[in-house]
Amino acid sequence: MSWRQLAALFLEFMSSRPSLFKRLLSPDVLAPAVVGILAIIAWDLFVRITNLPPYLLPGPILVLQTLFQDWGELFPSLLITLKITVVAFVAATVLGLAISILFTQSKWIERSFFPYAVLLQTTPVVAVAPLIIIWLKNDIFAALVVCAWIVAFFPIIANTILGLNSVDHNLLNLFQLYRASRWQTLLYLRLPSALPYFLGGLRISGGLALIGAVVAEFVAGTGGSQSGLAYQILMASYNLQIPKMFAALFLIALTGISIFACLTWLSDFLLRDWHESAIKREN
Repeated sequence: MSWRQLAALFLEFMSSRPSLFKRLLSPDVLAPAVVGILAIIAWDLFVRITNLPPYLLPGPILVLQTLFQDWGELFPSLLITLKITVVAFVAATVLGLAISILFTQSKWIERSFFPYAVLLQTTPVVAVAPLIIIWLKNDIFAALVVCAWIVAFFPIIANTILGLNSVDHNLLNLFQLYRASRWQTLLYLRLPSALPYFLGGLRISGGLALIGAVVAEFVAGTGGSQSGLAYQILMASYNLQIPKMFAALFLIALTGISIFACLTWLSDFLLRDWHESAIKREN
C-alpha cells in the first residue's frame, strides 16, 4: 500500500469522526506537538552541524532506525517494565485508598501512622531496593513491584486524605442533622468530595510507579527473559550502543506520557459533569 493510499484512508477515517479530528487539532494537542517537532529538528541539525559521533549523541533518525531494528529485543523488555508498573500502581491505588479511609475514621490512627507513610516516601528507593531484593530473592518480580509500590504509594494517600478532610462543613452538618451514619457520610459525602484529589494523586503516582520500576530494575540488574528496559539501557551503555540506549529511553518516555494521558482522560471523564476542573465552558 502506497503512502497516498494510507493518507487517503487516514483522511477518510478522520472525516468520519469529526469530534476526534477537532480534538486532535485543539491547542492542547497542537502546542506540545509543535514544540516536540521543533525540538527533534533542532536535535537533528545540531548533530549534523557538529558532526558528533553516534556514541556521544546519535541523531533522531538513527535512534528511530535502531528502535525498529532492535524491536524484537526492546518490546519484550517494555512489556516486563510495564507489567511491574501496572501491578505496583494498582497495589498503590487499592492500599492507598483503603489506608486513607482508615486514617480519616480516627484522628488517632492518622497521627500514629501517617508519619511512617512520610518516612516511607522520603527514604530513597535506591537505598532500600537492595534490601528488598535480598529479602525477596526467590521472587525478583515481587521485589521489583514492592520497590515501585513504595515510590507510587504516598501521593495517593496524601491527596486522598486531603480530599476526605476537605468536605464542606455545611454539608457535613446537614448529614449530621439527618443522623446519617459514619459509613453513609463516607459513601455519599466524603468519597465524592475526595474524588478530584484522589484522581490527582493517581496522575502523579502513575508516572512515579514507572520511575520506581525502572530504578528497581537498575538496582536488580536482572537479565534473561525477565529483563526490563532498564537492563537494556545498562547493557547498551556498557557496550557503547548509545542509539539503542536512546531507543529504550524513548520507549520509557512514551510509556510515561501514555500513562499520564490515560489517567488524565479518566479524570476528565469522571469529573466532566460536575467538577469545575473538567467542565468545558464557552468562554
